[in-house]
Amino acid sequence: MLGAVSRFASPSGALISIPGPVSASGSWSDGLEGFARTALLAAFRVRGANGADPEGLLERYARGLAAGTDPEHRERWPTIAERRQAVVEAASVAIVLSETRPWLWDHLDPSEQQRTVEWLAGVVGTSGYTNNWTWFQVIIETFLATVGGPWRQDDLDRCAEIQESLYIGDGWYSDGAGPDGSRRSFDYYAGWAWHIYPLFQARMRDAALDQRHGERLRAFLSQAIDLIGSSGAPLFQGRSLTYRFAMLAPLWAGVLAGHSPLPAGRTREIADTVLDHFLDRGAIDERGLLSIGWHGEFLPIRQPYTGSSSPYWASKGMMGLLLPADHAEWTVEPARPSRDEVRARSFAAPGWLVVDSESDGVVRVLNHGSDGFRGLSVGSARADNPFYQRLGYSNVASPDLSLEGVASPLESHVALLDQDGVPSHRDRIERVSITDRIAVSHSLVHWLDTPGRRAPGGRSIVPDQAGWASVRRGPRVWVASVTHGIHELRLAWWDERPVEPHPTALADADGHWRQDEGPWTFRFGGWALPVGPEDTNAGSRQPTKALARRADGLTSVVAGVEGLPEHGVTRRAGGDPFAPASVTPWAAGRAPIGPGEVAAAVITLGSAETAELAAAPTVQISTERIEIRWHDGSVDVVGREAEVAE
Repeated sequence: MLGAVSRFASPSGALISIPGPVSASGSWSDGLEGFARTALLAAFRVRGANGADPEGLLERYARGLAAGTDPEHRERWPTIAERRQAVVEAASVAIVLSETRPWLWDHLDPSEQQRTVEWLAGVVGTSGYTNNWTWFQVIIETFLATVGGPWRQDDLDRCAEIQESLYIGDGWYSDGAGPDGSRRSFDYYAGWAWHIYPLFQARMRDAALDQRHGERLRAFLSQAIDLIGSSGAPLFQGRSLTYRFAMLAPLWAGVLAGHSPLPAGRTREIADTVLDHFLDRGAIDERGLLSIGWHGEFLPIRQPYTGSSSPYWASKGMMGLLLPADHAEWTVEPARPSRDEVRARSFAAPGWLVVDSESDGVVRVLNHGSDGFRGLSVGSARADNPFYQRLGYSNVASPDLSLEGVASPLESHVALLDQDGVPSHRDRIERVSITDRIAVSHSLVHWLDTPGRRAPGGRSIVPDQAGWASVRRGPRVWVASVTHGIHELRLAWWDERPVEPHPTALADADGHWRQDEGPWTFRFGGWALPVGPEDTNAGSRQPTKALARRADGLTSVVAGVEGLPEHGVTRRAGGDPFAPASVTPWAAGRAPIGPGEVAAAVITLGSAETAELAAAPTVQISTERIEIRWHDGSVDVVGREAEVAE
């Protein structure tokens, strides 16, 4: 990895500019990003080898450091005042300097050290960091304190206060909060940001990780390991997924800090399978570079801050290289843990019901609590965020990420279809209850009328030349997931709850977005099955179900149980990070559905042998409860009058 990027370094080595898309911060910032993120990997390698550096990695990065921090050099780095993104990269530079201090920092001449201090000190006294960025300021100022540079205790105290306000429990942090204080942003940042920087701060101070952070790390890891399939495929959910195997960072942090719940050698085994998973599927391209994507290159995965150097935060997944070669993690062969074939667990903090199966390596997350929401809720003209707001996420399937897929959500989604067949989008996810078998949540829904959008019958919804999107507000939609092995019985109903528009929401002439009066029907979208050219006949529709099956046997099924007699499959191309196309089965209503009426379907993702349910469950519906009886005699009950959980 390091040899490949060296070809794209500037003459001094200060800027490493990988060919490809440029981030919103610009190519200058991206060059610094290429330096800092690859330097992390070099630092891990040299520190773990106790300074052995036969490739001369640190010499290369020392030259770049000297040029980048020299305000007179033509290849200097942007200062923190010039590019806010420099805060992120400065934290990595601080970690590099701390971890390799005897071999890099201590060999810089005094003028180079002073210029480096001055560049890093641009963060001192700044504020406005409200999510994992608080740790960047803490790391930079902690390092500065260790080398006699400027720092402020009030900066560290303010950041610590924000960090504690975003801790939810069980090791989970919300990566920021909405304007109303809601904390529902859960993703891999909980691991590769929130849980590794306390360890690096402790190492800078030559101290052990404090007990509080150690206990949180252990609690997080005890859940996070269930998000990695037995084949090494990790969950596909949340932003910045192009960092790929950076999700291994907290596992290594657990070993380094002595707070891992796993036996010696097990983290190494997991890391091996995850790295193999990505490398075998083209994460490193023919040039030896990490592309923007998940497996191979896939540009729709980008966020505005993503440039071609960004994927090298994957270096965090190599933190295990900090361990010396004789560490037990490298030398012990752990016993294989015994476990049930199918395991269902509730993750209370993010509101996830997680079902994973050993034989097919599939992880399924039923999402009743994480929406990534940091903006206005009521009245906002916004589409569902496919990285956060879908009902289901997996390690082998993804929502369609094309523009059409975002505008018309289908995969792992519950929609009210308006009279033109346009699907609803949902607002904030309000969790109601969660156990190891059942999760319930609700959301207000709305419809987007976007420029040029046409209804299925061809009628133009808004003029093609319009440069805006109007919103029609809808009712509150309740969704429940009841698990039975790998199968989910999905239930949905709607009720009328008047909601006052947010005072700063966009408004029409009447002072609020107009209410859609219906009638509506429900549509349940199943798991999107990634397919290649060999899977031309992957989808099929039958009288009581729709399914998609791949040549390797992976199968997605939707079978209507209540109020969803119509079945079909939709094929989309160009929006799936796993394959050139996807096929999604779905079930929909035929007649309008009234308030309180329940729609239900069995949704399944698994192997050809396990995806077929022996018999559909029976569903008995009353005003207060829904009783589900499965073919094996087991019974589940969903309450319909529960209060929203805080």
